[in-house]
Amino acid sequence: MDFVDRLKEKDEHALVEVMHQYGDYLLRTAYLLIKDHQTAEEAVQDTFITAFDKIHQLENPEKLKSWLTTIIINECRSRMRKWHWKHIFLHFDVVERITDNETVQGPEELLFEIARNQNVSKAIQQLDYKYREMITLYYFNEMKIPEIAVQTKTNENTVKSRLKRGRMLLKEILMKGDVPNEQTAANIKKTAR
Repeated sequence: MDFVDRLKEKDEHALVEVMHQYGDYLLRTAYLLIKDHQTAEEAVQDTFITAFDKIHQLENPEKLKSWLTTIIINECRSRMRKWHWKHIFLHFDVVERITDNETVQGPEELLFEIARNQNVSKAIQQLDYKYREMITLYYFNEMKIPEIAVQTKTNENTVKSRLKRGRMLLKEILMKGDVPNEQTAANIKKTAR
């Protein structure tokens, strides 16, 4: 990768290019982990500063994204240790802008999708950090279990068990009645008309 060589030479233009290429990915990851947009932005900024300062530690230039992911996870963990985040709720409209999801076709479907995503998002935020981290990396960042194990410095079996337990807890939370049912979907469609 051309980026890494230029970063090692302390080329700030290369840093800007890396920020453009990986900024949204890192912001989405941080936001899903720490539930606060401003703090997520700070974590991403600190990630790029750390990466720029310690780029010489990156041995394999092809693993730049993986290395940046490790740094952002550590930044998020550090912030989680410092602050009490349980009362900050995720605003899913911000995540939608970050993920650029364009799969919804009509206004009724859009309203239903927003309601469903808000409930899933709130349910994920109710999970302990260790489960939320695994679910975010696996489902939102589409990482494989071995990659998650490397990124989180965790055993693969631990990753699997946390994913399984996280999914079970998520299902329990969603089964309590926070998910829009068919009646709610019908009400959403009536409102959209």
